[in-house]
Parts: sequence; C-alpha cells; structure tokens
Amino acid sequence: MAKVKGDILVDIEKCKGCELCRAACPQKSLELSRKINSKGYHYIVRIEDNCTGCTNCALVCPEGIIKVYRMTLNKKEPVATITNVTNDITVTVKS
Repeated sequence: MAKVKGDILVDIEKCKGCELCRAACPQKSLELSRKINSKGYHYIVRIEDNCTGCTNCALVCPEGIIKVYRMTLNKKEPVATITNVTNDITVTVKS
C-alpha cells in the first residue's frame, strides 16, 4: 500500500485559534502557537511531521483558512516486464 504524506498551509492572519482543527486531527499534528497574529489571536501551527492529508482540519475550520496538500510516496515498483526475447529490441518507457 502506498504511503501518503500531507501538509497544511494556514492563513495565520485570519486564524482565531478556535482549536477545532486541533481536535479533529487524528495524528495530533496541530497546536496553538505561542505567538499571536496581528488581530491578537494565537494561531494554529503544525508541530509534527506525521500529517497524512486527511483534510479533517480544513473541513472543520469555520474560517476556511486551511489548505491541505497530499502526496503519495510510492515504493519502487516495476512498470514493465520483458520476457522471452529472441532478437534485439528497443524499449521506450514514457514517464
């Protein structure tokens, strides 16, 4: 099975620190920052590199300020197998 790695981008100037995203994160990747934004709120930050891109944080955010990115990290797998070759051949694989 392919491993999925995720990342989030939070608009920290619009974050009000409600922590709904933190509660919704199954990986416990989020926490309130010790710093405050220009409106005086502690904003959410990612503290762990274990995000899977599940989108729970973005779905519960009342401000709609979290963008989720997801990338699949595939293991090396064969894309072609050539057998029973009796003459010279040329193989081209487009990626």
